[in-house]
Amino acid sequence: MFLTQDLSSLYYVFSDSVTSARCKRSELEQCRDESEALILKLVAMASILAAGLGGIAIPLAGKWRREGEAFMAAKALAAGVILATGFVHMLRDSWEALSDPCLGGNWNKFPFTGFFAMVSALLTLLFDFLATGYYQRREERGKIKDFVQENEALLLETGIVELVHAPQPHPHDVQTTLRHVVVSQVLELGIVSHSMIIGLSLGVSQSPCTMRPLIVALSFHQFFEGFALGGCISQAQFKTLSATIMSCFFALTTPIGVAIGAAIASIFNPYSPGALITEGILDSISAGILVYMALVDLIAADFLSKKMHSNFRLQIMCYCLLFLGAGLMSTLAIWA
Repeated sequence: MFLTQDLSSLYYVFSDSVTSARCKRSELEQCRDESEALILKLVAMASILAAGLGGIAIPLAGKWRREGEAFMAAKALAAGVILATGFVHMLRDSWEALSDPCLGGNWNKFPFTGFFAMVSALLTLLFDFLATGYYQRREERGKIKDFVQENEALLLETGIVELVHAPQPHPHDVQTTLRHVVVSQVLELGIVSHSMIIGLSLGVSQSPCTMRPLIVALSFHQFFEGFALGGCISQAQFKTLSATIMSCFFALTTPIGVAIGAAIASIFNPYSPGALITEGILDSISAGILVYMALVDLIAADFLSKKMHSNFRLQIMCYCLLFLGAGLMSTLAIWA
């Protein structure tokens, strides 16, 4: 009896030690070098920052005519990038984190990745609807106020009836612009949350062997995401200050994540249950946001429009660029 109890105790101790070792996953076998890793983190911050700024600056600084063929083609490429980011990168990362053996318990018994992504997509739909309505009401009130102020003299001289014949803003144009505003803001939210996660993951790593290819992959990753976001910001027609703030916020998020990760690398265990759960949930939420935005607000909005249906050459070009963007972003999943 005592022998059985001793063997049971030994089994549990051995099991705990194996689980603990597996959850820590020391990088000693992966050419761990803290000094070289620190240099690579500085290189990563500069490279990713430059790539993000370059990607987002191209559509913002370009002299493309909005709603022209070149702009719609660029949006198709961006939509493919965003769709692949959600499906191939974020969902995969979330699945790996939430199905990790270190978590155990109920985390491996239910598909939390798909569940959180679904809830995120539905909440994005709700937020999309509410935000569009709010901005539309605010914009219409502002337009009416400006219209009355500009025609105040006419109002005093001839009365309100004459104002009916004066030019007024077209409600469809107002609603279209507001949709672009909401789309760009929600899209940035989904991209930024994922950018912070991948920055932290790179920052806490102490293995130069894994960091070198990751830096190159994340730089291209940031460039394509910046290009996609920049196209949406450009179409929303933000003021220069607002567009600059949104661009800088996107470009700085991943480098800041790398810096935070480097600062806490000695005390932070990215394979702890808390870290894995946080990463998995945030990635799945971001995936739901980006998949919804790509399919509903980017692909469906343009590819089902009258302009697309009436221009066969534009259809071929946009479909090719859509698949090209999705293919390039999916290929990056080999390294990042």
